[in-house]
Amino acid sequence: MNLMFEEILKKIKPIDRDWIKKAESRQMSLTKPPLSLGRLEEIANRICAIQQTMSPDVGSKKVIVCAASHGIWDEGVSPFPAEVTAQMVANFMNGGAAVNALAKTVGAKIDVIDVGVSGEIPDIKVRDQDCRFISERIAEGTRNFAKESAMTGRELQRAVGVGIEAAAAAGKNGVKLIGLGEMGIGNTTSASAITTALTGVSAKHTVGRGTGADDKMLTRKIKVVEDALKFHELENGGKPFEILQKVGGLEIACLVGICIGAGLEKIAFVTDGFIATAAVGLAVKVCPAIKDYVFASHLSVETGHPKLLEMIGQKPLFDLEMRLGEGTGTALAFGIIQASVNAFTQMATFEKAAVSNRE
Repeated sequence: MNLMFEEILKKIKPIDRDWIKKAESRQMSLTKPPLSLGRLEEIANRICAIQQTMSPDVGSKKVIVCAASHGIWDEGVSPFPAEVTAQMVANFMNGGAAVNALAKTVGAKIDVIDVGVSGEIPDIKVRDQDCRFISERIAEGTRNFAKESAMTGRELQRAVGVGIEAAAAAGKNGVKLIGLGEMGIGNTTSASAITTALTGVSAKHTVGRGTGADDKMLTRKIKVVEDALKFHELENGGKPFEILQKVGGLEIACLVGICIGAGLEKIAFVTDGFIATAAVGLAVKVCPAIKDYVFASHLSVETGHPKLLEMIGQKPLFDLEMRLGEGTGTALAFGIIQASVNAFTQMATFEKAAVSNRE
């Protein structure tokens, strides 16, 4: 691990459990039976602890979509052409993607970071005023990790650094809730390799269909992951940044940086599906305290996702059989988290409402 990262990670502290207890005490005074709001209470309590206040605020929300191309696409692991990555970046900026629609539903802004997209971004015709483009292109995508390391050590450091800076900028601008989003054709193969190396679960149980692989392509993806992990001597695991450098993606590295930056800034963040949660898994491995700041939005239908959620110690907030990525799950989760905070801050106490509490 880079010495700079080691010093940064030392600054991230677990949340103070005393704030959880304070929030639990207030929950008991609100006009409802104890624990009757279920996990909504747990969410609000942890937001209080993250922000260290009994007046939590998640009004300013942002989805950060990190985009990059993948050299592993050359192995025939996706039915979509590689240029779709650049095309979808333009679609985000034009306001035409699913994440744009869902973010608007909950009043969230979007940042799209080009951290390694190959080729030119198509012309943006109708710019979405709630979506900002940030150019931080480090390389024209990763290399084919079936044959060599996906990125150099310097590229990895730069990509993680971009993510840390993005979280710091969000904190400076008053953002209280960050959603992790990604775009990169071929990145489910990368996430599967990361998940297998992190958890020790067979590739047969971490490799899914991604953007719609048929049975033949799925079989190929599994073999690509198995062979690549043997090639990089990761079949029995490895250090998180070693795994990331050898089989990861630039957008995944950027998401790892956002996780680290959110921990530093004490900002709650929400993971999306399989690829985003692979990044969280890496971040938690290098700094276990980060798991206190993350909420899992949903359960993806990608087969490796449950193993990652188990590893980071998070239960998903909902299961709608989604697998799109982009940060779509985080946008939906924003509404749930906002509702939990509103209930905590806006409900009357038994005393204030002149309602009799239980004896």
